[in-house]
Amino acid sequence: MGNVKSVYNALKFLGATPTIVDTPSKVDGDKIIIPGVGAFGEGMNKLRRFIPKLERSLDSGIPLLGICLGLEVFFEVSEESPNVDGWRLMGGRVEKIRTALRLPHIGWNSIEIKKKTCPLFKDVKEGYVYFIHSYHAVPDEDVIVATTQHGCEITAGVWKSNIYGTQFHPEKSGILGLKILKNFLEV
Repeated sequence: MGNVKSVYNALKFLGATPTIVDTPSKVDGDKIIIPGVGAFGEGMNKLRRFIPKLERSLDSGIPLLGICLGLEVFFEVSEESPNVDGWRLMGGRVEKIRTALRLPHIGWNSIEIKKKTCPLFKDVKEGYVYFIHSYHAVPDEDVIVATTQHGCEITAGVWKSNIYGTQFHPEKSGILGLKILKNFLEV
């Protein structure tokens, strides 16, 4: 939803051969990326039919990267769509950012890497990445690997086993974002 073409172009730039899939039977390959721009409920409704195939891939060790809404759907529920269940890959919820600052949080902001052992951030120095969102993950397990500030601390990256997520858009984040995508391709 929304940023599929920009993620595709960034991956091509890095030398990958991405495939955009529109049916569960086409989910194949050694990496999976779920990009996303939009509302949690709509995102889950579009994703739901892919979940059985995606879970088989995850169980076989295939790495998964969720970007923005793609990260948010990993969690149990979102305030944005309270009657829609999330994918439940990680414990916790998605909440509206609690800040006096303007929402959505749009533009370049610095990230603080909390777990440098996360493969996404291998050889990545803290810097600026591009955000556009009003909600963020509030995990109830130890999965946060990066944060940012927008009047409060915001989850910017998560990691659990072979599941990775960024609230920011690496495909729109210049050299730093391309390094993060390259690291994912090398997982």
